[in-house]
Amino acid sequence: MTEDKGGNKRSDGNEPHQHQAGSTTHREEDQWKYRPPYRIHEPGDQFEVKWRGKCHCGAVQYELSREKPLASKYCHCTTCQRMHGWAAIFHKTDVNFTRGHHDLGWYDPTARSTTHHLPCKVQCAYCRTPVMDEGRNMILLFPTLIEGINTPAGRAAFQPQCHMFYPQRVVDIRDGLPKFKGLSDQSPLVDEETGEEIPGSGPKEEEEGK
Repeated sequence: MTEDKGGNKRSDGNEPHQHQAGSTTHREEDQWKYRPPYRIHEPGDQFEVKWRGKCHCGAVQYELSREKPLASKYCHCTTCQRMHGWAAIFHKTDVNFTRGHHDLGWYDPTARSTTHHLPCKVQCAYCRTPVMDEGRNMILLFPTLIEGINTPAGRAAFQPQCHMFYPQRVVDIRDGLPKFKGLSDQSPLVDEETGEEIPGSGPKEEEEGK
């Protein structure tokens, strides 16, 4: 067993592949560590903490500076069925990792590779808890990791506004929230009982009717 320049133990003597974050900072592929959401906020950044979250084992911990997410949605696509399902959207600058941003693992579901290639899924490299989806401009955090999510304030702040890809659902959910055939506001609405498309509810049809 050997160690690389960042002190990461490797059986082959090579530096960590990008499927694990590692603590190195000198390589070109390490530049993500200096960009949001992974850049550590300095005391003078005026980062006011509203919420805190962590993975199951506690190796990865973070803070949020936004009182409410930009949006909160249930997704029923087959990928989200396997990976998570409920996500809250934040700006990348709304997050500050206080522990463990070197202990993250990546998964690119498009290429099915474990590299940090956007968009990608981010997890704790130790307990494998899904932490977030990192997109090119935003992140999708998973509210069940938020401390206090089961309180009245937490439920109110992260209350989902809609369902996406509802026709692919596993179970019927009769909660009265809007249910979209695909991405919200980019696809027609569907009936929550049958999953059938509601005529005239598509964005193009609405635009033509104005």
